[in-house]
Amino acid sequence: MSASEIERTLIRLAHEIVEKNNGTENLVLVGIRRRGVPLAQRLGKLIQRIENTPIPVGTLDITLYRDDLSTVDLKPIVQQKSIGVSVTDKDILLVDDVLYTGRTTRAGMDALFEHGRPRRVQLCVLIDRGHRELPIDASFVGRKVQTSRSEIIEVKLAEIDNVDKVLLVEKED
Repeated sequence: MSASEIERTLIRLAHEIVEKNNGTENLVLVGIRRRGVPLAQRLGKLIQRIENTPIPVGTLDITLYRDDLSTVDLKPIVQQKSIGVSVTDKDILLVDDVLYTGRTTRAGMDALFEHGRPRRVQLCVLIDRGHRELPIDASFVGRKVQTSRSEIIEVKLAEIDNVDKVLLVEKED
């Protein structure tokens, strides 16, 4: 995906989110670190333009909730504990870049519930690449991309990588 394709996809997703939520009352976007955060911020700005009302956007660090923590690093770097927004009795839209096995989303929900009890949780992803290991589906999907297990989806965002693009690459052995 090119930068313009990402932008068009986010605009479409913003409209779908507003439509399926009957507006934005009680809606809070929460981005999963790393690339879910700028995606949530972009969606928040787009939804604000559509609805003429500011949308709260929070940041969720799932490091300590990962089920593969021991394989990630001996000393994981944990960011802020607070997500910056209230989630209790809110309609939470969890935002991430790629949905693959579902394990990141599960960790995100575990981390989210540490901050309160949302009324509802929905998931929005830029790319759904299949290969689920857990029974998790996204409510909002930018694009479905069929991949093999030997492939990786690389999402690059200007806020982190100084460029907007999505690549399908072969996994290095």
